[in-house]
Amino acid sequence: MAITARHSTTLALAHALSAAESGFPVIPLSPSKLPALRSPHRNEPGSGATSGQRAGGPGMCRGECGLPGHGVHDATTDPAAVRALFAAAPWATGYGIACGRAPHHLIGVDLDVTPTTAASGHSRAGDHAGGSNSAPDPTPDSVAALQQLAFQHLFTLPETVVVLTPSGGRHIWLSGPAGITVPNSAGRLAPGIDVRGAGGYLVGPGSVTARGAYRLAPGSAGLTPAPCPRALLRLLTPPERGRHSGPGGHRGRPAQGHGLVQFVLAAHAGQRNTRLFWAACRAYEHGFGDSLLETLVDAAVRTGLTEREARATIASASRLTAGPA
Repeated sequence: MAITARHSTTLALAHALSAAESGFPVIPLSPSKLPALRSPHRNEPGSGATSGQRAGGPGMCRGECGLPGHGVHDATTDPAAVRALFAAAPWATGYGIACGRAPHHLIGVDLDVTPTTAASGHSRAGDHAGGSNSAPDPTPDSVAALQQLAFQHLFTLPETVVVLTPSGGRHIWLSGPAGITVPNSAGRLAPGIDVRGAGGYLVGPGSVTARGAYRLAPGSAGLTPAPCPRALLRLLTPPERGRHSGPGGHRGRPAQGHGLVQFVLAAHAGQRNTRLFWAACRAYEHGFGDSLLETLVDAAVRTGLTEREARATIASASRLTAGPA
């Protein structure tokens, strides 16, 4: 068992170094697909953080302390730094690639799958156990939804890198232009389609997780992420709010943030955490979670949650919208 784990770690490091050499910032991942190194600030009062990502308020450390364990903020292309991260996490069996970072400004479109039974009577797990080299198709809903979007908005997906996931889904890699921030989202584009952008990461090919291995799809070897079609890019980025939302002249983003805060304030006992979590997810998906964090915390405290509970819930929402595909 130890030999197998050590072999997986060695392979993961080799794949991570290769990705870093190609310009992809990487971090080590555990078999659960989470960052392998825990936050050095996890025991600090009021942090509510376990991964070092978007927790603890505007002054949160994102690696400025010089210690590893800040999730995607640790991602690097420096070979020596990559080796040091893996040396600090000998249990790592995979690696994550930070999205939205130069030079590729990676965007990941994740076509999800649902646990359906094939016509042959074998489930996805059975297909994999049988040793087949072909991956099950993503759920028809996600494929059809992407095709429908392409038809409606007049774009064609270019030939690009595709990574097959252990569950039978696939990650489509695209590159975005510098200066454009694509947020992370789950199901916002269409059912079964998740997006990984700035602040998120993709599990790299060659990684081994508790569910199996990630691998390049046939024909992907040697390719680099193709530019994201302009029409698709417009769908992936939050719509620009009008300068004025009405006669009062309020800007669009604060108006939306105000609605999320009111949603939290209207919570009754038994639904406070649920409402706060939902509102925080929406804020992070639209790219203004950090700026709304303190206001959401204040609203949650006013409904009866403790500050620590509120920060922990918001940190969970941040990890969900940023964490792996």
